[in-house]
Amino acid sequence: MARKFAEDRLVIASHNAGKVREIGALLASFSVEVISAGQLDIEEPEETETTFTGNAALKAHFSAKASGLPALSDDSGLVVPALNGDPGIYSARWGGPEKDFNLAMRKVEEALQSSGSDDRSAYFICALCLAWPDGHEEIFEGRVDGTLVWPGRGDRGFGYDPIFVPDGFDITFGEMDPDAKHGMSHRADAFNQLVDACF
Repeated sequence: MARKFAEDRLVIASHNAGKVREIGALLASFSVEVISAGQLDIEEPEETETTFTGNAALKAHFSAKASGLPALSDDSGLVVPALNGDPGIYSARWGGPEKDFNLAMRKVEEALQSSGSDDRSAYFICALCLAWPDGHEEIFEGRVDGTLVWPGRGDRGFGYDPIFVPDGFDITFGEMDPDAKHGMSHRADAFNQLVDACF
């Protein structure tokens, strides 16, 4: 059985403002004070694992240990079957040192054009790890499937959202109302599992 979250403060192990904002919105109804690792001047550890869940755990444990508070980390990315699963765990790195997602999206499109494949299916994965300073962890993984479009559309999300149309929709995550996206995204899927188990 999962450990229940009983504390009133939670560190989000991220320096990504968009991600921190989205996670804060998902936890808004639980009376938890959410603070980011960036606000606490906790550096971002190098992501050395080979899976989303491995990197989520690495980051959560790092922030929990550094802050003395429970920490929640998300490792997420875009998986494109026609590109052998790339960009995958390297999704942010495809944007270069500046994490420029316009560059990253262009690289994905160029790689798809070069692949010779007409398969434009893709999915987002989100692995969440909730870690406590004593080393305990709970891990959850969510997924949403869709199709890639080019050029990108919309500026309401972040990351690869402008090129991703979730299955059953004709608009991208970048065009979607944030509340609608929160209701069905890979992050929402993982969060629903986390909340059911731990809150």
